[in-house]
Amino acid sequence: MADNSFSDGVPSDALEAAKNASHTEKLTDQVMQNPQVLAALQERLDSVSHTPSSYIETLPKAVRRRINALKQLQVRCAHIEAKFYEEVHDLERKYAALYQPLFDKRREFITGDVEPTDAESEWHSDNEEEDKLAGDMKNKVVIAEKEAATAEEPNPKGIPEFWFTIFRNVDMLSELVQEYDEPILKHLQDIKVKFSDPGQPMSFVLEFHFEPNDYFTNSVLTKTYKMKSEPDKADPFSFEGPEIVDCDGCVIDWKKGKNVTVKTIKKKQKHKGRGTVRTITKQVPNDSFFNFFSPLKASGDGESLDEDSEFTLASDFEIGHFFRERVVPRAVLYFTGEAIEDNDSFEEGEEGEEEELEGDEEGEDEDDADINPKAAPVRLFLGSRLMFGYCRRSTSAVTVCSVRTKKEPSQPSECKQQ
Repeated sequence: MADNSFSDGVPSDALEAAKNASHTEKLTDQVMQNPQVLAALQERLDSVSHTPSSYIETLPKAVRRRINALKQLQVRCAHIEAKFYEEVHDLERKYAALYQPLFDKRREFITGDVEPTDAESEWHSDNEEEDKLAGDMKNKVVIAEKEAATAEEPNPKGIPEFWFTIFRNVDMLSELVQEYDEPILKHLQDIKVKFSDPGQPMSFVLEFHFEPNDYFTNSVLTKTYKMKSEPDKADPFSFEGPEIVDCDGCVIDWKKGKNVTVKTIKKKQKHKGRGTVRTITKQVPNDSFFNFFSPLKASGDGESLDEDSEFTLASDFEIGHFFRERVVPRAVLYFTGEAIEDNDSFEEGEEGEEEELEGDEEGEDEDDADINPKAAPVRLFLGSRLMFGYCRRSTSAVTVCSVRTKKEPSQPSECKQQ
């Protein structure tokens, strides 16, 4: 019987393979002659060839080895930069001690404990010459009226509602203040910034000093912000300077019935068996500025936060930084509104630039849509602000780095650490 597995000495499976190969080649030729297929293929090749990573992969092994050496140098640069910012923090601490006597005198003037001298009260405004000329023209006519008005003008103690006025003037702060917070904030006498002691982990404390009031027994409420100034071992190239990574509040000892951070609601419950209805009362959280002292805890064990919590935490970091770097050092300018006018002028310029760039960024936004928004920790970078008076915030993340201090900064006895 003839063997059908061979044909003229050639195995049948080899013949079948040859036929398939010939068929594949014909299909390939037909596909490559299709202009649309060729255009799509070329576009794909162009996109691949233009990515930096694909370019690096095409370099010779010896060149890639040298690039890795450059990355090692870059990591060492990041660690030197971290040391630089640690020394900047030491300088901030040093100069904070020089500022403090001036801030103490500011508090005395605000509270009315001390009356400024005539020399201390003298201030030359930009429009002083114009005001002087106009005043000379009117003096003879209105001098009697001025004397009468001066005699009747009230003379309150200090500068009433100084810090509360700042809260009202600054949008970032006024958005946090509810109507029932206002009478409490009118008792605020001072806000101080305390830096961590030398040798301790980097941090700062905001102290809110209150006069005796009908709402709580604390004389000082505190908020501690923990900072970090070292490159991340897993991603050292992301280092941009010191960052706020966590914060702690304090316990407010509210007087009975005065806690504005909670509200009491009534709820009706129906008994399943008897059908009777009863009314119960329960306390639920209430919007208030004083929730500022009960912040969300940054998760340091890899757990994720939901989007709302992430935004709340990032906003908290920014507010704390704003108190430290803007409000406390320049309080009088926020009281008069001069600092706010300067900020508004600067922000308007930024918005105009953003509008011009909007069209160019549309394509980038589409690409960014595929990026995982939970890829990096919620943190507030301070490096650029330390050098150029500017800060930016990263809110595109969920996990929050946490720095645990060996010894927490000393807290006033009036405020118990949470």
